[in-house]
Amino acid sequence: MCGIVGYVGRGEPSGRPLDVVMEGLGRLEYRGYDSAGVALVTPQGLQWAKRAGKLTNLSQALERRPPAPATAAIGHTRWATHGAPTDVNAHPHISQDGKLALIHNGIIENFNTLKEELLADGVSFLSETDTEVAAHLLSRAFDRLGDLTEAMRAVTRELEGAFTLLAVHADMPRTVVGARRNSPLVVGLGDGENFLGSDVAAFISHTRSALELGQDQIVTITPDSVEVIDGDGVPVEVKAFTVDWDASAAVKGGFRTFMEKEIHEQPKAVADTLLGRTTVGGHLTLDELRIDEVVLRSVDKIVVIACGTAAYAGHVAKYAIEHWCRIPVEVELAHEFRYRDPVVNEKTLVVAISQSGETMDTIMAVRHAREQGSKVLAVVNTHGSTIPRESDAVLYTHAGPEVAVASTKAFLAQITACYLLGLYLAQLRGNMYQDEIGRILAELALMPERIQRVVDNEEQVRKLAHSMKDVTSVLFLGRHVGFPVAMEGALKLKELAYIHAEGFAAGELKHGPIALVDVGTPVFVIVPSPRGRDHLHAKVVSNIQEVRARGARTLVIAEDGDAAVEPFADVVIRVPQTPTLLAPLVTVVPLQIFACELAAAKGLDVDQPRNLAKSVTVE
Repeated sequence: MCGIVGYVGRGEPSGRPLDVVMEGLGRLEYRGYDSAGVALVTPQGLQWAKRAGKLTNLSQALERRPPAPATAAIGHTRWATHGAPTDVNAHPHISQDGKLALIHNGIIENFNTLKEELLADGVSFLSETDTEVAAHLLSRAFDRLGDLTEAMRAVTRELEGAFTLLAVHADMPRTVVGARRNSPLVVGLGDGENFLGSDVAAFISHTRSALELGQDQIVTITPDSVEVIDGDGVPVEVKAFTVDWDASAAVKGGFRTFMEKEIHEQPKAVADTLLGRTTVGGHLTLDELRIDEVVLRSVDKIVVIACGTAAYAGHVAKYAIEHWCRIPVEVELAHEFRYRDPVVNEKTLVVAISQSGETMDTIMAVRHAREQGSKVLAVVNTHGSTIPRESDAVLYTHAGPEVAVASTKAFLAQITACYLLGLYLAQLRGNMYQDEIGRILAELALMPERIQRVVDNEEQVRKLAHSMKDVTSVLFLGRHVGFPVAMEGALKLKELAYIHAEGFAAGELKHGPIALVDVGTPVFVIVPSPRGRDHLHAKVVSNIQEVRARGARTLVIAEDGDAAVEPFADVVIRVPQTPTLLAPLVTVVPLQIFACELAAAKGLDVDQPRNLAKSVTVE
């Protein structure tokens, strides 16, 4: 989950390496903010600084004691796994001779065995981390081999687990070496300078040219070269790509928080995800499809694997795909999938959903599915990430960078992509006529404007949130596609406001959850459209009456013109009329705004909630 960045440049030693690394850490702080640190290679030797807490603590320390001009630098912002978030456990970790610095994202599973061997050899440890083990191993290998790349290759053969490692050494002042296994690392290509980062946000203000690194590859960057080898030392070719957004997309743009900005970007995220998906003849196409159409036509089951918010996007997809394609769809939490001996085979299509494309639980589930013979289609937002590289097909969302830890625009883009997937499969398998698909695509094309109308009317929800800043528990109810929306609304409130929140299928009320309802309990109810599914609408209205009869404060999200809810609602939040299956794209938006504003009213950090990081890159 940690953020890492590396830089090396041509010319005289200067302050640029530090400036580049600190800027990159600022863009990567969403990946972890328990501590931060930098190491620089200077003519006076290796210099470093690290501080617990947010990046501002490190910045202040560097202002008090500025380091010398440098030729290369590495930096790290940490989400703590091994060891508490303290100064001594912060990265980088330094070799005993003070010449080598190493930073690390991931978990080294056999660190304890390796540590015992090092202790027996007389090595002293300062921290509680698994990372310090790798630093000492790498220093010892460098002393033996005299080359940082070869030392990294030797050490990675000893390590077990998931990791990205970056290292510099005082004896190689214009070199940064990195390695990755089950953890993200990308290369940025400059002119007389090169970059490494957990993702392209680390160097986006300097270059949009990047390289994808594969599994168990080692990269060495100098000012004028990038060399990539595999674990056997054999040079490998890597795929180049161009980043299609710029640095301005990763700044707040006048909004108080990144989350608020990203909520307002949702109409564009949905529009961009829809863009260019049809041929001149109106047929749908996917981004990268390496699955034979014959195989897709023979699929008899779809399994969606995802975690957190992405899993709720998968639940929405289940309703749409089953309705349009008549294929049974299961939604599995990726971290449970491979441990329960799932029934998947060559006739199963596995759909892996992940914003970052680096969610470790989902990566491992993808690998398990492919081992069982299943084809895997990835729905991701990040080009060059692991999940699309290891899948058979890719459907990219185009939400742009999402910095706030709590996902908003990525969620809507994932749902949109899943709708496209469902329609594509219906087209391929002949479940729907082309004019039927065309009508749904036309409705999807209207969704950005409908989402914009919800965002434009945010003031009602913001005022509601401020009036409720002292509540300690909120319930959410929904039926059909409203059920995953309810669960997502509850998750947002847990993530941001740190209060009890639960999302329920409304029909479950009488089977237990109604016991939670007391006088004054706030209950959000997502009401389906009264048009076309009258029985479903009537049942949810009955649910509103049930909780209100027990004293609940009913906060109802309903379509424009739905008068049936008004007698039973304390507050009605209106959304545009929308076909039932597409409704989550509008009904979830007020819940995002509510959670964001409630957290702000409580004085909490909206973008970086406690204990969380943007991308979960360890199991």
